[in-house]
Amino acid sequence: MDLNFLAYPVDHLPFVFLALLLGFTVHEFSHAILADKFGDPTPRSMGRVTLNPRVHLDVLGTIFFLIIGIGWAKPVLVNRSRFASPRLMGILVSVAGPVSNLVLALISVLIYFALIRFGVLTGASVGVRDALSLFFNYLVSLNVLLFILNLIPFPPLDGYRILEDLLPQRVMMKVKPYEQWLFYAILLMFFIPPLRAVTLGPIFALQGPILNGIQSLAAGLLGMK
Repeated sequence: MDLNFLAYPVDHLPFVFLALLLGFTVHEFSHAILADKFGDPTPRSMGRVTLNPRVHLDVLGTIFFLIIGIGWAKPVLVNRSRFASPRLMGILVSVAGPVSNLVLALISVLIYFALIRFGVLTGASVGVRDALSLFFNYLVSLNVLLFILNLIPFPPLDGYRILEDLLPQRVMMKVKPYEQWLFYAILLMFFIPPLRAVTLGPIFALQGPILNGIQSLAAGLLGMK
């Protein structure tokens, strides 16, 4: 059966799914736990202050990711008015998700490099080594992608929520009526290749330098340079 319409090779899908499961879970948990610490009971009341993937996973969003390479998890609802400093704490809560993906990517590289550095994989079969390499490759690359993607300042991404708290309220009030159109605009950027090449393409190109930086940092910390 020809399944070339999928964003990833069929035999890679289990690894992609596991990587997404971890990435989505850590991302949404980070939003929830920080909002909870800042005094908003909303995430805890909705059962989101947990690392249970079932709470954070959106089935349709995951399917979209596997098919087209872009998807989503269940967003954590946050009531910024419950924060002592709504704007500052709102920014920190929004930033927490993408930053957690970047941290997870670094930790993943450290774990994989440590397995190599200390010879843990020496006696493993070729199949096991290849499977681990593939899994960690997706775990790192997809988390870097989630980091970059979520900082784009378009609704409903975290970057837009950060912009909401950074810009004066009078400016955001003028932008609010156009939120739905901004959402459609970013969808067009994803689905129209020529448009994507000149808009999101340069943004996603940052994935390479970030991955190189993470790998260099991990190698340095483990004395592998």
